Amino acid sequence: MGRGGRTKDRDVSERRCIVTGETAPKAGLIRFVVGPDNDVVPDVLEKLPGRGMWVTASRDALGKAGKGQFSKSAKAPVKVRDDLADEVERQLARRVVDLIALARKAGSAVTGFEKVKGWLAGGENVRALFQASDGSERGKTKLWTPEGARYFGCLTAQELGLAFGRQTAVHAALASGGMSNRVVEEAAKLKGLREIDGGEGTVTEGLETT
Repeated sequence: MGRGGRTKDRDVSERRCIVTGETAPKAGLIRFVVGPDNDVVPDVLEKLPGRGMWVTASRDALGKAGKGQFSKSAKAPVKVRDDLADEVERQLARRVVDLIALARKAGSAVTGFEKVKGWLAGGENVRALFQASDGSERGKTKLWTPEGARYFGCLTAQELGLAFGRQTAVHAALASGGMSNRVVEEAAKLKGLREIDGGEGTVTEGLETT
């Protein structure tokens, strides 16, 4: 039994945010470690060695962490790059694009207005609907998010296009199962970093699909 009488799900791994002090599922937090030169390094893949420091996936939390919380958590002076939030955003965007690309290769993701509409109308078990932040608003309103699915508008048309091996893409749908939950988790973090879908500061440079 968790706090407030809440039954804790044993399958949900939780971590404490060093900024808010709150414990939450780690799917909503970003892991950092201290590198050999005392630099704070984002660990988007959660594979780097060392003691992890977890921060809520938002620019506000990252900004506060860089003003002393990282050093406090590491119990030693550390170096935090000025553009840390931008670097995390870039890595998360690349991660989301790569995961969607893998889902597409497995036949679990489609793009194109008609194909996406067909999935939505045909009873396909859709886990998430993606629409480019800089796509036509008129076109985007013609599609809908199925009940129980997630909507994301945090990728640009160029980024979404990279996931499907084309120059741009505006609409995409992801089927349930497979790696869909992982895609949704990473996209939710990216959405938190970009605050306003497609807002200023979106980084597309350097993205490559796997």
